[in-house]
Amino acid sequence: MITPEVQTSSPRRSSRVFTRIPVQAKGKNAEGRKYQERTQTIVINAHGGLLYLQAPLEIGADLILVNPATEEEQECRVVYLGDTSDKGTRVGVEFLSPSPHFWGVEFAQQDWLSRDHSQSTS
Repeated sequence: MITPEVQTSSPRRSSRVFTRIPVQAKGKNAEGRKYQERTQTIVINAHGGLLYLQAPLEIGADLILVNPATEEEQECRVVYLGDTSDKGTRVGVEFLSPSPHFWGVEFAQQDWLSRDHSQSTS
């Protein structure tokens, strides 16, 4: 049985919102050195986002994003590395645990459900 999140016509788990939100990123770079930098998002969704980072990172690297407006921290994993410009490298991150309110944007409820529906009623 195919669940709605696995449909080939719409591979994204949630709606994307193109917006610039200031965030702080911190973690360890590709050389194992600690980094901390202020940046902004390019695109967000209920499961993560795309942002510019100067730190050299690798796919699978863990990092923490901090929303300075709320001081909320969110653990993330790098899932995409894009092109590089003077703003930095485009880095796609996913939240390690669902956090639909981290960005301060209201997403539709179906956007922040996880792929695991084992807690749904049978």
